[in-house]
Amino acid sequence: MKKNYVRLEGNVGFTPRVTPLESGATVMRLSIATNDRFKNRAGEFVDETVWHNIVAWKGNGMPDFHQIHTGTPLTVIGKLKPVQYTTKTGIEKMTYEIVASQILFTAEQKEADLPEEVAVAEDTTIPESNKKKKGK
Repeated sequence: MKKNYVRLEGNVGFTPRVTPLESGATVMRLSIATNDRFKNRAGEFVDETVWHNIVAWKGNGMPDFHQIHTGTPLTVIGKLKPVQYTTKTGIEKMTYEIVASQILFTAEQKEADLPEEVAVAEDTTIPESNKKKKGK
């Protein structure tokens, strides 16, 4: 069985927008930055920051939304959802957001709190045997 499962660890990029809805539900939108380090073809280390849009609904697995601020380190667990939209100029575009099922303050989380199937690779470099050879 294939699963749509995402786990991100990063820092909040801007003050989250918390919106109470007429239905009584509360939704929070925020963005977190993740950092990755890899070696480029020249053998130099490169740091890359990627921004992720997060949507969270108040309820089970969620902390008090008002405790989350710019710079807060979080672990977000959820699923990837495609979102289509039209720009002001009428162009159709697609982006992705993570719909959070659980948000943890990274400083408070323990390894025992994480699902067993999550495996994090320590070394993200590609072994020489797995690299494609030029001209083949």
